[in-house]
Amino acid sequence: MTLTSKIGYKVNCGPFAPEVYRLPFPNFYRYSGGMSEDQFVDQELKRLRESGLNVVSQENLAAIIIEVIQGEGGFNPAPKAYIKGLREFCDKHGIVLIFDEVQAGFGRSGKWASYEHYDVLPDLSTWAKSMGSGMPISAVIGKKEVMDAALPGTIGGTYIGSPLSCVAAIATLKYMEDININALGEHVGNVIRSRFNEMKARFPQIGDIRGVGAMMAMEFVHNGDPRQPDGALCSAVVQGCSERGLIIISAGTHKNIIRILSPLTIEDELLHKGLDIIEGVIEEAVGVPERI
Repeated sequence: MTLTSKIGYKVNCGPFAPEVYRLPFPNFYRYSGGMSEDQFVDQELKRLRESGLNVVSQENLAAIIIEVIQGEGGFNPAPKAYIKGLREFCDKHGIVLIFDEVQAGFGRSGKWASYEHYDVLPDLSTWAKSMGSGMPISAVIGKKEVMDAALPGTIGGTYIGSPLSCVAAIATLKYMEDININALGEHVGNVIRSRFNEMKARFPQIGDIRGVGAMMAMEFVHNGDPRQPDGALCSAVVQGCSERGLIIISAGTHKNIIRILSPLTIEDELLHKGLDIIEGVIEEAVGVPERI
């Protein structure tokens, strides 16, 4: 609850843990302002370095935590050069780098870990959700020197190591290997990306199409401006889809982003059926005549 920056998720849930500091996520689409990606990354890494002067000293930082592909934030992939720079920054100052793979892990990006797209290894990574096929289980993976720093038995809890959940996770991981879950993630993502790009060509209200693997998103804005989010249109699309039997949710600070993360085992026919509904609802919402 402390770590999330989404205020709506933690109303009346405090007090929160102190000494947690935040920098804006390097959202290239929203904040680049016409800069090239290289220029933008240089700016954001400069902001990171300056945080040691105006936010918190690097010597007082235990760890930096980031989703390399944002989940609730709207499936925003961080620029690769930024993640590499972040790794170098942590190495220089002795800071533990933690990647949150809870939403992006296990084939959803087309790889076991989303950070594999970046050729950067974290010191720790956190995992959960799909690893248990619905059973409650999570995991922390890390470098030996970090994981072994705590003595055996010093970190635990009442419900640690549930045998049933562990069996479910082992069976799930085996099944993922058997069906080549990463290839399925790439395939599903390619289908969605192709359809989303077609929609963007038709509807100027869609400002951006982005994602990695099956983690795909479209962002609605006014006047093609990344700084003018259109949450009302996004809400209308969510509601319209619901009325047609398709459940989708909005994402992002301004709830102006639709993100698609269907089961990676979904059949193409069913996937296209859902995408057809989304396209039809957008047509209706923006007043574009349906194609015959």
